Amino acid sequence: MAGKRDYYEVLGVSKSASADEIKKAYRALAKKYHPDANPGDKTAEAKFKEASEAYAVLSDPDKKKAYDTYGHAAFDPNSAAGAASGFGGFDFGSMDFSDIFSDLFGGGAGGDIFGNIFGGGYSTGRRSNRPRQGESLRTRVTITFDEAMKGTKKQITIPYQEECPSCHGSGAKAGTSPVTCSKCGGRGQVTVQQRTPFGVMQSVSTCPECNGTGKVIKDKCPSCNGTGYNRVQKTFEVNIPAGIDNGQSVKLTGAGNPGENGGPRGDLLVSVTVAQHPILKRQGVNIFSTVSIDYPTAVLGGETKVKTADGDVLLTIKPGTQSDTKMRLKGKGVPLLRNPKSRGDHYVTIVVNVPTNLSKEQKNALEKYRSTLK
Repeated sequence: MAGKRDYYEVLGVSKSASADEIKKAYRALAKKYHPDANPGDKTAEAKFKEASEAYAVLSDPDKKKAYDTYGHAAFDPNSAAGAASGFGGFDFGSMDFSDIFSDLFGGGAGGDIFGNIFGGGYSTGRRSNRPRQGESLRTRVTITFDEAMKGTKKQITIPYQEECPSCHGSGAKAGTSPVTCSKCGGRGQVTVQQRTPFGVMQSVSTCPECNGTGKVIKDKCPSCNGTGYNRVQKTFEVNIPAGIDNGQSVKLTGAGNPGENGGPRGDLLVSVTVAQHPILKRQGVNIFSTVSIDYPTAVLGGETKVKTADGDVLLTIKPGTQSDTKMRLKGKGVPLLRNPKSRGDHYVTIVVNVPTNLSKEQKNALEKYRSTLK
């Protein structure tokens, strides 16, 4: 156990760190030093192993307590501390890292890599033939500014894997059923051991015979060629809520690809593109626009028509209004997604339109006005 760094130092946390803080610290290091992200880098591989070993201890309350009491000696089978702790000779390869690598690598990476690094069958503990949710599908739809304000429904058609009516998704010919894989015994994984000068190296990988399902189809369904699904064009109706912004998505639960081994379908994520309005500009839940008024209205006051998301409204202009004056139309902005009855505001910037082509009569009138200012 000599030469090992302190586990808290390895993860960069204090001894009072919570379980979530320890997990967060390990996730960051695992992502940074994972061999898949650093192929051939022995330094990164060593840091990955060191961080994984530290997490294996500090994430377990009992092992953490033993480490806090005896240090690294708690896991030395030849020491009194190892005997006292009950963890002497603890096999780090028995740890389950499925929750970590499910998030970091989508559930696929991480399992096989431990067998090569730790030389003891260190794996994520994930069974390849467990039920898994299908992949999510993504598509786009474009709507107008007004549709985003009021909400709308859109029909979208996408390539879709529909369950084969002949085999009902099993992939096996009618009258037959998939059989248990003889290579992995239905586990979906195979263990390979190899003797090396450093000892027995053990790794766990997906069974190549059944691709991790644990089942083999002897007689494939002719309608779907054993896939269990037929590719079709399917139309869905998407309810787009009022107030949705450009780039946001609407999720249709269960409208994605089929799951594996009895798992649920994935989702369909519809990304919404909102076309720009020629006059109205949106920022969050507020709307901004500019309106021009003539010089007499700015001086004497009056009313001007303003286009809003709800149609045209008359805006009262006070006498002496200056150019670049901003006025608020309360509640004329964008509906809130979670509460459509509440809305932002509409801000109008007033621009005074100074005349450039005056008639002789108009010029004389202005000259007469100017003379009164002296």
